[in-house]
Amino acid sequence: MRIGYARVSTQDQETHAQLDALRRAGIDVVHEEKRSGATMRRPIFENLLRNLRKGDTLVVYKLDRIARSLKHLLAVIELLHSRGCDFESLTEHIDTNSPAGRLMLQMLGAFAEFERELIRERTIVGIRAARDRGAQLGRPRKLTKPEEVEALRLWRTSRYNHTSIAKLYNVHRSTITRAIERLVQDEQPRLL
Repeated sequence: MRIGYARVSTQDQETHAQLDALRRAGIDVVHEEKRSGATMRRPIFENLLRNLRKGDTLVVYKLDRIARSLKHLLAVIELLHSRGCDFESLTEHIDTNSPAGRLMLQMLGAFAEFERELIRERTIVGIRAARDRGAQLGRPRKLTKPEEVEALRLWRTSRYNHTSIAKLYNVHRSTITRAIERLVQDEQPRLL
């Protein structure tokens, strides 16, 4: 039996393209998962692997849907082969039934891992350069600096708690908590 697996990294993404390709390839049973491939904990994928039977073929739209590193990819392929199962990738046209298919799989896995490492490295360099230029990274704060100072002043009167101040500014309680903690920390004398 040919069993499909479709995965996207976040809840906001959709598997439509993968599902369409798998169905065009004649795959009737497809398991979907919305979870980053960077994490080793993927319950649907783990369950799928446990339930594969001898003679089954795991089919994916693209190689990077099952693994984020060559080591992990090879471990999955080895597990499949130890159970008498095969692997097929529709995009890369890889079928592990032949020695040439297994070689191609390993080469593509190595290149995919190399590409991810290059992207990661460029991202780190870009973030560092942005910080050096003084760019403010991350989500903008909900409160302005004067609003944060006023929130701290209200909290210090002991007439307002974090929740009541949050209601005044129409923000979540944790926003007030972080602002107050940040300002109190800034007031602490710097130790050399």
